[in-house]
Amino acid sequence: MIVAAREISRTYRLGSSTVTALHPSSLLIRSGEFVAILGPSGSGKSTLMNIIGLLDRPSAGRYWLNGTDCAGLSDDRAAQMRNQFIGFVFQAYHLLPRQTVLKNVELPLLYSGVRGSERKRRAIAALTAVKLPHRIDHMPSQLSGGEQQRAAIARAIVTNPPLILADEPTGALDTATGWDILQLLIAMNRAGRTIIMVTHDVHIAQQARRIVSIRDGRIISDRTADQDRAENTYQGAPHHEAA
Repeated sequence: MIVAAREISRTYRLGSSTVTALHPSSLLIRSGEFVAILGPSGSGKSTLMNIIGLLDRPSAGRYWLNGTDCAGLSDDRAAQMRNQFIGFVFQAYHLLPRQTVLKNVELPLLYSGVRGSERKRRAIAALTAVKLPHRIDHMPSQLSGGEQQRAAIARAIVTNPPLILADEPTGALDTATGWDILQLLIAMNRAGRTIIMVTHDVHIAQQARRIVSIRDGRIISDRTADQDRAENTYQGAPHHEAA
């Protein structure tokens, strides 16, 4: 299992009150899966994603990433594991505005201590994989939204991580461009990467192989996309009363 969470929860202090963002939840994800975490705003899906991505820690429960128990990780070790095992794709791209596309994609390799010539070679290879090699010397402001997201995906895969976490990767894009990004994620999954994608859109979620639905901080269902499509089709079918 690349992701194994057992009864993890997350609570926050808000003044004198305690707010539960995630109730005790368990989740297993195997290497090579494409899983969508589906839920409306405020459902707890981003909290779950942040714990999976070692950007936050559960208040209770246990979490393993690629077989490593993450309970006692120092901040430095957690950062090392993020860099080694996880590539992040965000709705807002998070590209550095004063750096070229190439320099943005090189950044995770710089943190890993990879030397300059090798950084450039691997960054160009990643940009080529997302069909953006002709934009390496451009600034992010010179790119369309879809091109910026492709650059962000290149940055996510440049260290060759086994797991990609995509948080609303199509949320800021028009329908056609968003579909192109989805096809890129699907192709990456078919090539062997594990993809976990957070979304509020059921149609986007159904492009994954498995859908984990979350609401009010609780996982309410975990099923294949085919099962989800079949149930939604059944529920949407017209009902005919007997004569």
